[in-house]
Amino acid sequence: MKSTGKRVSKIHQDKNFYIISLLTLMAILGGTIYNPALPTIANFFNVSSDRVSLVSTLFQFPGTIVTPIFGVLADTFGRKQVLVPSLLVFALGGALSGFAPNFRSLVEWRILQGIGTASLESLQLTIISDLYTGKKLTSVMAFVASLNGISSAIFPLIGGLLASFSWRYPFLTSLFAIPVAVMVLTTMKLPKQEHSVQNFQLKPYLKNTWRSINNRQVFGLLFAIMSLFMLQVGACLTYIPIFAGTKLGASEPVIGIILTSLSLSLALVASQLGLLTRHFSQIQLIKISFILSGLGLLIVPTVNNVWLLLIPIFFLGAAQGIAFPSTQALLAMLSSQESRAGFMGINSTIQSWGQTLGPLLGSIVDAIWGTQAVFYASAVFSFASFFVLNAVLTNSVTRLK
Repeated sequence: MKSTGKRVSKIHQDKNFYIISLLTLMAILGGTIYNPALPTIANFFNVSSDRVSLVSTLFQFPGTIVTPIFGVLADTFGRKQVLVPSLLVFALGGALSGFAPNFRSLVEWRILQGIGTASLESLQLTIISDLYTGKKLTSVMAFVASLNGISSAIFPLIGGLLASFSWRYPFLTSLFAIPVAVMVLTTMKLPKQEHSVQNFQLKPYLKNTWRSINNRQVFGLLFAIMSLFMLQVGACLTYIPIFAGTKLGASEPVIGIILTSLSLSLALVASQLGLLTRHFSQIQLIKISFILSGLGLLIVPTVNNVWLLLIPIFFLGAAQGIAFPSTQALLAMLSSQESRAGFMGINSTIQSWGQTLGPLLGSIVDAIWGTQAVFYASAVFSFASFFVLNAVLTNSVTRLK
């Protein structure tokens, strides 16, 4: 790629940085802000709790399939040419969900919105990788992780407030993606891609993408990503609320505070990643994160007071806060410029599969041995992941040409 504009030395003076932040918020918005409205939706359409969960499941599902396809299209036609339509589809699907006359229409429009969302996170990470290098790349990835944590804590609160007026209102917030699409189209300045659509050949592209992936370090980092999201969504976001409610008698507002604390600890630690990288390499931080996760998960089932959960919650949030931006920055360094969007699309797909497998495996352990066993099994998995990564990942990462 060739740069089309003057580099901005300070991130806070870079318009691209603010647009990337808005993309981050859009990627989180569609999967979080409607959650408080789910019980109301179930009552409104007279559906069971397992059926209303389709509002979430079918929104996430497209990302497990089509994300790499959008990556190929972004490498072929350009980042904006895929990102702008994705934002508009996201806005359209969300708005139509808000006006759905029946439950079937609601889940169908959520699938459409999920298709629009599928490319947002991977293209956001791709654009960050296109624009920044070195310590600035790590700083921006850390900020994105921090923003993820903060927005994941705040959006459900906003959604709950809007849902108190009508369950439809949280879905209508997706219309904010329209002005974001306009800013991407008119204001964002991206490096110019050297190859053209006419010169694109699928076989060399796929070979180049595979060459980027077929690397011991990449496999190790992708394993870390999948493990991280399995633990985050399975043990943390699914089974900590179940444990708090059934074993400790916590109310829904208290559980909400506990989950908000997880997001805030993630954001706090991610914001300090620049300081941590002065003392530890990113590879070391990733390995340390699995030790922290294992310790936190071992503590959870021993707790007999709901507020004491804040102790393991801090360990778990800290682990996610240092691991996610570190893995994303290293994967960006290891990606080939010619197939970076496809590469990061595979990265996002691995995240989606981790989010899917975590609750599934947790439910199997729960059915056989009980809820507390989920945390012990997850702790064992976390420590095992540490040993795998210790064997696979070295402290030096070489950028692919």
